[in-house]
Amino acid sequence: MFVNTQSLNTVTPTAYATPDVTPEYLPLTPAVEMDVQALTDILLRELHSSLKTKPASAKTVMLRIALEVERICQKSDRIQDSGEIQTWQLNLGRHRLQKCVQYYKLGSKQGRVELHSSLAAMVYRHIAYVEAQLSFQARYNLIEDFLQAFYIESLRAFRREHDVAEDYTPRTRLELSEYMAFTEQYAKRQIGLPGRNRQRLIVLRAQSFAKGQPPETSIDIEMAVEGAKTEEAEAQSRSYAMQQVREQMVSEAVDPAEAVLRDRVIAELKRYLEAQGQSDCVQYLELKMQDLQACDIDEALGLTTRQRDYLQQRFKYHVEKFSRSSQWKLVHQWLGADLDQKLGMTANQWEQFYGQLSEAEKTLLQLKQAQQSDKDIAKALKCTPKQAQKRWAKLLELAAAQRNTQQA
Repeated sequence: MFVNTQSLNTVTPTAYATPDVTPEYLPLTPAVEMDVQALTDILLRELHSSLKTKPASAKTVMLRIALEVERICQKSDRIQDSGEIQTWQLNLGRHRLQKCVQYYKLGSKQGRVELHSSLAAMVYRHIAYVEAQLSFQARYNLIEDFLQAFYIESLRAFRREHDVAEDYTPRTRLELSEYMAFTEQYAKRQIGLPGRNRQRLIVLRAQSFAKGQPPETSIDIEMAVEGAKTEEAEAQSRSYAMQQVREQMVSEAVDPAEAVLRDRVIAELKRYLEAQGQSDCVQYLELKMQDLQACDIDEALGLTTRQRDYLQQRFKYHVEKFSRSSQWKLVHQWLGADLDQKLGMTANQWEQFYGQLSEAEKTLLQLKQAQQSDKDIAKALKCTPKQAQKRWAKLLELAAAQRNTQQA
């Protein structure tokens, strides 16, 4: 399994995004689910194209990804109602393929360092701060103990979810990359908690570990959500502790499609901030995603309270600009507020919003609904593309204000 690696502070998580759908592979009937074998063939072609080689066990790994994508699409009401099932299949498949390729290119040793450092950063505050009087080495060993157990749990989850043999272990470089990509995804799964709050699975595990919870009362959250598959698991599922977890969590299970969209939004936001020369905003975003407190962020970035307040204001400005101009469609799709959803408004809100628009703004809205390009919109409105973008950003701002008003 995994062995001790380099210092936990040497590597930071790497952003990633789902590639756009390639037209030559896009099926003609997106509302119909794609055949598993067809998706497997597409992923195989793209794997060979990315690596310029044919790695061992490639067909088996790509088939597992295709089957997982099929399961997600069948379970997700959001995907089934979207009318674009095949597009979702391609995006989900490529999302998982890209992570697998990323770890493959890093290699066995560096891939483990990347994964280990990323997971350690997520749980450091929840484990190391509990015993503040311990030395650094003692805290490091505590995190190592936790992660070793988590890797074993992840491998068991991999075997269960992909329906492989109970003694399955990654043998080839590609299989190891697949497992590491799965472990990262498994750690980041959002688990619903009371009060409609959500938390990453690995953070919940770390919090239980820090409290010194006895092994016999440890609960497999995925088992609580999905149900038991063996006699031993069935016996555990009847326990009082498992029933409590299931009652509080099953109804809050997260749609997998939402997690994929969230990752795409974060990756695109990071690229946008880098292009704007806001590298400190990218660092701030990464620290916020690790659930760090303000004092920890100040220490990590070497900021005073006043400097951090200024950074927060600048970050907020760029996030709003990103969500209303650069990647408005992706952000609104993630928020469930796209144009085909009345920009997230109720029927009454939409009617009031549309009624207050000028004729030019209504024309702009209609052209956007028709998916016209900025160049064509600018020509129709007799303005420059830049002016058209600014008008659209203003219209989205008005929509947000209307969406936040009380329903009539």
